[in-house]
Amino acid sequence: MSMTTTIPSKLPGMDLKKIGKDLYEVFIGPQHPGSGHMRIIIRVDGDVIVEVDPDLGYVHRTMEKLAEGREFIKIVPLMERMAILDACNITLPYVEAVEKLMDIEPPPRAKYLRVLLCEINRVASHLYGMGIFGVFLGHSTMYMWPFGDREVFVELAERLTGARLTHTYAVPGGVRRDLPQGFKEDAEKAVRYMSKRLMEYKQIFLDNPVIQKRLIDVGVISKNLAAKLGIVGPNVRASGIKYDVRIIEPYEAYDEIDFEVPVYDEGDSFARAWIRIVEIQQSLNIIKQVLEKIPDGDPMHEKFWAKAPPLYKKVFQETKRVKLLPLLANLKVPAGRAFARAEAGRGEVVYMVESQNAMKPYRVRVVSPSFRNAIVFKYIVPGHRIADLPAIYGSIDYFPPEADR
Repeated sequence: MSMTTTIPSKLPGMDLKKIGKDLYEVFIGPQHPGSGHMRIIIRVDGDVIVEVDPDLGYVHRTMEKLAEGREFIKIVPLMERMAILDACNITLPYVEAVEKLMDIEPPPRAKYLRVLLCEINRVASHLYGMGIFGVFLGHSTMYMWPFGDREVFVELAERLTGARLTHTYAVPGGVRRDLPQGFKEDAEKAVRYMSKRLMEYKQIFLDNPVIQKRLIDVGVISKNLAAKLGIVGPNVRASGIKYDVRIIEPYEAYDEIDFEVPVYDEGDSFARAWIRIVEIQQSLNIIKQVLEKIPDGDPMHEKFWAKAPPLYKKVFQETKRVKLLPLLANLKVPAGRAFARAEAGRGEVVYMVESQNAMKPYRVRVVSPSFRNAIVFKYIVPGHRIADLPAIYGSIDYFPPEADR
């Protein structure tokens, strides 16, 4: 019996169209194995990319519009869906904006607990990005190791908040839960483990000559271009600009904690890989300091306890969990407009919240880091070959749901 093989005219996730004598238009994504939930339109001469058009919006969920129909507290779990593993960082500035409108400040213990979860989230987010980076480069070990190690910090977040991913931990006035028994010892153990693993990441990934060949001098973002485009997070710091909201405009307890903001000048894909490894180490240092310095006291503003039935205080004393969500659901926020920003895992996230003295906001505006970083593909990919595109994409750590929000 004879068999014939039909060669497909295009690969899954890639559409091809001739637009000139020597120029072809290639549609990569939005399906896998292209770019995840976005499409990148490239125009190629042979296998050299001459033009790039990033096409966003495939997972747009109208979060800003949906926020107008929800009570203030219910917007927190909505916005967490932007960056699942970075839930606290991505929603904290929203909570801070609401607190500004209410003219309240969380107690010192709540500030430290917020920083603790933010840094746990940052480590998990960076590990997720490095794992996806490994997949894009065909480095299966660099996929399995970060995804396995990420679980250590996901479990820490679950112990602290009661939820693996979307925690809704920071709420107006403080946080929902206090430190559980034995958490400090477990977190310190995780810090020691991850510090050792980072050295192994360096040996197997960053010191790998094949990886270096694929990343060094590939996808270079110059310092001048980074400033002009307004990119943020590890990407801008890998291009020589020391911009981190935790330093530029300290919030919560960051002004009481000693840490470094790593900066590299090369601006290439290799620098962007390195800087995330170094940032994980800095987050581990912050977690350790928070556990050592965290002050005693209440994790919720006294204003809410004054309105709460005595049973609520008793429940908190027994369980270390703040049962205030029913009260916060009926929260009436004074009229006004407030801005707040924070340094999320992928960069600066900014919120504008406007209230008209109601239980629901009039307007919530959010600008996410991935949305600001997406434009960079248009400028740094041309001139490279098609095989370089996954390396550049993985180094940017672009997250489509965060951009499309």
